[in-house]
Amino acid sequence: MKPKGHCTLTIEGKSFELPIYEGTEGPDVIDITRLYRETGYFTFDPGYLSTASCHSTITFIDGDKGRLEYRGYPIEQLAEKSDYLETCYLLLEGELPNQSQKDEFIEGITHHTLIHEQMAKSYNGLQRDSHPMAVVVTMVAALSAFYHDSTDINDEAQRLLASRRLIAKMPTIAAAAYKYSIGQPFVYPDNGLDYASNFLHMCFSLPTEDYQVNETLSKALDRIFILHADHEQNASTSTVRLAGSSEANPFACISSGVTSLWGPAHGGANEACLNMLKEIGTVDRVPEFIKRARDKDDPFRLMGFGHRVYKNYDPRARIMQKTCHEVLETLDIKDEPILKVALELERIALQDDYFIERKLYPNVDYYSGITQNALGFPSSMFTVLFAIARTVGWIAQWKEMIEDPLQRIARPRQLYLGHNTRDFIPMEER
Repeated sequence: MKPKGHCTLTIEGKSFELPIYEGTEGPDVIDITRLYRETGYFTFDPGYLSTASCHSTITFIDGDKGRLEYRGYPIEQLAEKSDYLETCYLLLEGELPNQSQKDEFIEGITHHTLIHEQMAKSYNGLQRDSHPMAVVVTMVAALSAFYHDSTDINDEAQRLLASRRLIAKMPTIAAAAYKYSIGQPFVYPDNGLDYASNFLHMCFSLPTEDYQVNETLSKALDRIFILHADHEQNASTSTVRLAGSSEANPFACISSGVTSLWGPAHGGANEACLNMLKEIGTVDRVPEFIKRARDKDDPFRLMGFGHRVYKNYDPRARIMQKTCHEVLETLDIKDEPILKVALELERIALQDDYFIERKLYPNVDYYSGITQNALGFPSSMFTVLFAIARTVGWIAQWKEMIEDPLQRIARPRQLYLGHNTRDFIPMEER
């Protein structure tokens, strides 16, 4: 990269030149790589809100304009015209596949959908009432104990194999976590089904009954996976890159991403949103909670509204809104109390000046939570579905990091505010 220019930083009368780099889109960045070496100063940026930790060609977000693009393709076009596995190929390879490339990729994924039988038995060592995310974190990390032939990050063939295994096995691991939590037998994957349909089959079919996947529901789930496939340098993706910078194996890195995603402020937001709707309970109580949301002295806040990045409408939310209503119409379940609450809250948020002025639009978590609940998933599974979708994004980001010659082991600095050096005090003198 060549700098487009320089900026001057003056400290105590001494000036330093810092390079400025220009991205394809988005704001320019000031390169502070040599700042400490040349000035003796660090920068202070809690949460890295003003710091680019890497350069990337995968995903672009413009929060002010409500844009999300994978490899330059708008999310709206991908959700309408593509499917999840084709989107996976795009994220991993940088371009949309032709038909033969797509066929080979799908075959490569479906070839790895089974998990090791001994690994399946490992579920029995966990509590039945464990949160499904606890089970998924455990099992993803355990992959490195079963697939030793794809843990060498310096071997391109092994990186490819690990990538395909993770995408293929994540739905199987997740479905088994769900089945284990409700005491039903595990269902083997059916490689004759597409990715989303296979997951629904593994979650909801039984050995004793025929199960036909509803095409509308399968397409809705596939769209959910596309919308959540990647989202730039969020907390879980940054966690994967941080773990990967130490040259940890890919299964350990993705497991760290699952762990970070589990947080209620990240992947758990849709579960928190549904819990809020349950707390509201009935449509007649919606005004009461709207009033509480407006009260700055009330700690209550509406979950599923607004977004940290998008200062305009979350583009994923528009797609998810349409998908949500398609699912509700297909299942004819709009009369359920919790869904009535959700629809009324949505109506108010889209018309009320308080919400509009503050840009508190329903976000993707709001609609995905309602949709996943309608599909039959308990709220404890919502973040698990998010993890399935985001696996390819984590892998693409990890792969990009591994292949980046500028990558170094991550070592954030700190502003130390503790004690100065002091002498140890013997016990009898304390």
